[in-house]
Amino acid sequence: MNHELPEDGNGKHPLPQRKSLRLAEYNYALEGAYFVTVCTKDKACLFGDIVSEKMVLNDAGRMTERVWDEISETYHGIETDEFVVMPNHVHGIIVITGSTVGVTPRGCPDVRPTDNAGSSPGDGQAQGPAPTKNPGLSLPDVVHRFKSMTTNRYIQGVRKHGWIPFNGTLWQRNYFERVIRNERELNGTREYIESNPLKWALDLENPDYTS
Repeated sequence: MNHELPEDGNGKHPLPQRKSLRLAEYNYALEGAYFVTVCTKDKACLFGDIVSEKMVLNDAGRMTERVWDEISETYHGIETDEFVVMPNHVHGIIVITGSTVGVTPRGCPDVRPTDNAGSSPGDGQAQGPAPTKNPGLSLPDVVHRFKSMTTNRYIQGVRKHGWIPFNGTLWQRNYFERVIRNERELNGTREYIESNPLKWALDLENPDYTS
């Protein structure tokens, strides 16, 4: 994440750089929009490179983008909005549109990876008959599924296509989120995500960044 963070409705910058903004009493299964950032472990740049201020995705980056798009196709009541894959993190907007989240006929993916490139995770496909209903998914549920699906497919990429192995786990254990409270914040967050590659030189997640 870089220094110029999206503003809230009061024109302030409410996003500390390294502190989770989860609200202790907030119900993350409520309908609404959420800005999320998920970073790779150790800031490993695994998804491509910034070239002339544009993100050029490699195969792993394109896989990550596909998984993001599949979230809304797989889970009723969950929509995905603006999204960007950076070399070592992703920014996106997740929208919960209903308190009861169903599952499409594609089924719920196996989300039991070991996060270890030398182990034997599931293949990311549905296991057994597809359930017709899931309990309402919360924001942590959605992020967990995103991490698990991308990890499973990344491991397969390492084995079959020689992708860069990751160290222990693909993603950091924690992630960062913020509740988007109004249309102004939504539009500002969309602009921030879209313009993120332009500011890579000043991004705190950039391993080459120096203050």
